[in-house]
Order: sequence, then C-alpha cells, then structure tokens
Amino acid sequence: MPPEPHQPPQPYAAYASDKPRDEPFVRLALPDDEEVLGRLERATWSTLHAVTPRARQPYTPFFHESSDARDHLVAVAGDGRVVGFVRLARPSPLASNAHVRQIQGLAVADEARGMGVGRLLVRAAVAEARRRGALRLSLRVLGHNSPARKLYESEGFVVEGVQPREFLLDGEFVDDVLMGRPL
Repeated sequence: MPPEPHQPPQPYAAYASDKPRDEPFVRLALPDDEEVLGRLERATWSTLHAVTPRARQPYTPFFHESSDARDHLVAVAGDGRVVGFVRLARPSPLASNAHVRQIQGLAVADEARGMGVGRLLVRAAVAEARRRGALRLSLRVLGHNSPARKLYESEGFVVEGVQPREFLLDGEFVDDVLMGRPL
C-alpha cells in the first residue's frame, strides 16, 4: 500500500471551529516538529506508560523509517506551542488488517494537563483513522495507568484482552491491556 499523502497543517475543523483560537487544537505533524516532539517524549517519559528505558544521549531521531510525521497528530496551544501528540499507525504491514489503525503513543506536556488535550488527541485520532478508511482503532495501555484507561473507556474503547504480568517495571509486574473500538 503506498504511503498516505501528507496534508498541510490544518486544524481539524470539528475541533477548531467550535473553540476560541486560544484553546488547543490538533493538526497533522510536520517534519519540522521532530525536535519538539522528541523533547516532549523525553520530558513525559514515565513507567506509568513506557516499557522502554528512559532515552539517553545521543537521542535517536523521533521520526524514523517506521514512524514518520504522517503517523503523528500534534496538539497546539493557542500560543502556538506543541503541547501533545498521538501516534496513529497500522499495527502491522499485513493486508489482512489494513482496516485497523492503532494508537501507538500519546503524550501531553505537564503544563497542558487538565486542559482536555489528551481527550482532544484521542478524538482527533478517531477522526483521522476514519479519514484513512479504518474500520477499527486499537491500542495497548499498561494496567496500572488508570488515568489513560479511564480516558480511553470514556471515548468508547473497551478492554479486549489482558496479558497478565507482561512487563517488569521498577521491580513490579504490570499487565498489558489491549483496548479497541469500532469506527
């Protein structure tokens, strides 16, 4: 399947038109967002949601061969700062599940927490997955990440499976929870 064309950085009309311009909005990521997204990913790293070790210098590029700007939506504050992102990708290269998209990362800057940015990103991911022709959206979330699980559940995701004690983080075993929703 050829790569999906990259669109200009327009806010999603469904989210931007009903909000004053000083409210956060979501747009497709641009290659120029790479540095700020890398910093945001490193600043928000936590074993609450990350299963990989904390990044150390020299940092690997945020965008790479299997995850480029076209796979990301960014939340932008009214002052123009990028305050969050969500990665939306195909879960595999198989044609048999080309109808599925997967949230493979979501981060919100500390200063933007409590402003609805996470919810805005999830809703934008749903809209973008539909735009790309997906019929289903899935994600994986750590069992102890209650805030994320509550957000996803409130946006129509249901638990579809649990891998008990899948990860050992900070000396504790943590479940890996698969969630999904139809589009």
